[in-house]
Amino acid sequence: MELAQYYPGWATLLREHARLHAPAALGLGLAVLVVLALLVQSLAQLAVGNAAPGLRLAMLGGLAAFATTALGALPALVMRGMPQRVEDSLLGMAAGMMLAASAFSLLLPGLEAGAEILGSKPLGAGVVVIGMALGVLLMLGLDEFTPHEHEKTGPCGPGFERCSRIWLFVFAIALHNLPEGMAIGVSFSQADIAVGLPLTTAIALQDIPEGLAVALALRGAGFAPGFAVLVAVATGVLEPVGALLGVGLSSGLALAYPAGLGLAAGAMIFVVSHEVIPETHRNGHQTPATLGLMAGFALMMVLDTTLG
Repeated sequence: MELAQYYPGWATLLREHARLHAPAALGLGLAVLVVLALLVQSLAQLAVGNAAPGLRLAMLGGLAAFATTALGALPALVMRGMPQRVEDSLLGMAAGMMLAASAFSLLLPGLEAGAEILGSKPLGAGVVVIGMALGVLLMLGLDEFTPHEHEKTGPCGPGFERCSRIWLFVFAIALHNLPEGMAIGVSFSQADIAVGLPLTTAIALQDIPEGLAVALALRGAGFAPGFAVLVAVATGVLEPVGALLGVGLSSGLALAYPAGLGLAAGAMIFVVSHEVIPETHRNGHQTPATLGLMAGFALMMVLDTTLG
């Protein structure tokens, strides 16, 4: 009885956390319901033999992002760390690529598709904005209700004290990789190489420094080199999983495609603004991090123009 009082079940913890954070709980519930509805209608299409045309491409894109995450983590087998200024610059560059990918490879195609389907640019833009709002609500809710840890701000989320530090790190990275994988899946859901290839290239490239940063953070936390790299590689599994979810979300109803592009863009922009940029600015390296962001944005713009 006393043990249950001091260590309540996960359901009790989540209920109490939801009571204390009602707006986030309502937003997450709404976003999850919409995502499930889109996924169900897509699975229904699959059940009658109408498989998403870009399913194979989406899975290949997700696997490419997983591979570059693993590639980026490997140097941590022999490296104990890197200068903080360099790490912040590289993460800033990754943030710039994610922002540009959201704009050029998600929002612009979404606006074009929405306008074409509805015959109206304002209505098409409205569908994309609704998708963006759902992506933000989803990430806000996941951030609030997933126990995880940030290197600078410490642990947060319900029940974080029950999880070992390694799992808190893993959950934090999962919050980054899942929307990236979803973005890949959505971008390939119509088998449009001009949309999917630049986005996948950007995400795969920025996963290299991200994978290295995760592995080095784990090494800095005291974990063995092999284990740190293994966990960093494992977080990349969320990329193909997210790609499968993303292609499912946006391959049924016609309007699901622009809404799905908006959702993926909203989720990625949220991660950049809420997680990546603050991390790069906490160490007093705002200028190199910002220059890295601009370089990443410019690189992605060129990639989108060239590959798209």
